[in-house]
Amino acid sequence: MKPRALLAWNVRRIRIKRGMSQERLARTAGIDRSYLAGLERQSKNPTIDILDRISEGLGVHPSDLFVEPSSCASILKISPRPKRPRLLRKNG
Repeated sequence: MKPRALLAWNVRRIRIKRGMSQERLARTAGIDRSYLAGLERQSKNPTIDILDRISEGLGVHPSDLFVEPSSCASILKISPRPKRPRLLRKNG
């Protein structure tokens, strides 16, 4: 797995395991939520300082962000965010 994909997978996996939203982790790490989302989509290339802040926010060592998944781990089994119910608007 490429380093950027590995980082994205681990950040999301650990964040979800901890029950953290992107908003909460971003606030804790002092970064923008959209930047964190980009990192999880593999479109951002963070600095070491950003990685350190994210790992602190997750409560893990920075090296944990680069742990290879075991052969039995399923990258696709990370649950997506549940959809919010839509509010119905009254006409008139």
